[in-house]
Amino acid sequence: MSTAPATGPATGPGTAPAYVKGHALLDGRTAVITAAAGAGIGGATARRFLEEGARVVLGDAHARRLKASHEELAGEFGADKVASLPCDVTDEDQVLALFALAEETHGGLDVVVNNAGLGGTADIVDMTDDQWSKVLDVTLNGTFRCTRAALRSFRSAGGGGVIVNNASVIGWRAQAGQAHYAAAKAGVMALTRCAAVEAAEYGVRINAVSPSLAMHPHLVKVTTPELLAELTAKEAFGRYAEPWEVANVIVFLASGYSSYMTGETVSVSSQHA
Repeated sequence: MSTAPATGPATGPGTAPAYVKGHALLDGRTAVITAAAGAGIGGATARRFLEEGARVVLGDAHARRLKASHEELAGEFGADKVASLPCDVTDEDQVLALFALAEETHGGLDVVVNNAGLGGTADIVDMTDDQWSKVLDVTLNGTFRCTRAALRSFRSAGGGGVIVNNASVIGWRAQAGQAHYAAAKAGVMALTRCAAVEAAEYGVRINAVSPSLAMHPHLVKVTTPELLAELTAKEAFGRYAEPWEVANVIVFLASGYSSYMTGETVSVSSQHA
């Protein structure tokens, strides 16, 4: 079943706007996207990239969900447009295999979207080393591993390329129970800045998006109504973001429209100051 949102006019505050159609902004590009299965930001990004004319190589730690996403997108956009491989970004061999797949199927890559991340809730006083390390390893170290693999690929190909990382407004703002996730996302922002400076000499741009509250049906089911209401109340539009709204900004950062941007973190948020 398609996960593309229905198009239609917005009806006011609290209602998502009409879905934005593709404009060939990524025509002919090849993109590696991590954590790309399912209905979240990664899945929405994969769909938006295909709608913009790109070929995608999808990675995700959940093999069954990845297979379902691959089959759906390949059926809709063409088998030659979609490749996939299970990938746990905490495993260097799996990361390298994902990037090798892009080389094998499309002769290289142009864009990498580092979307993989892991959350959780625990106060520091009760947090275990394992809870801390697991979130940091997926969210920050995984972004590092994929960025390193991408930069090596771009450099060996003679330069050029784009990396877009998924950070979070929590990398800027304090929230109880989120020290591990906030530290990891703040690290992603710092990694983005430093990597961008290093990569500029061979024409690679690296930026990040920083969403506040992006929800999808599966996530809504595991979020308490009280927490969802509390988080939504902080948003100026009176609603959470649709994953495709974040994906649209990722498309912008991956496209030529952001050609003079690097090392930046773009807030995708309607939160009150």
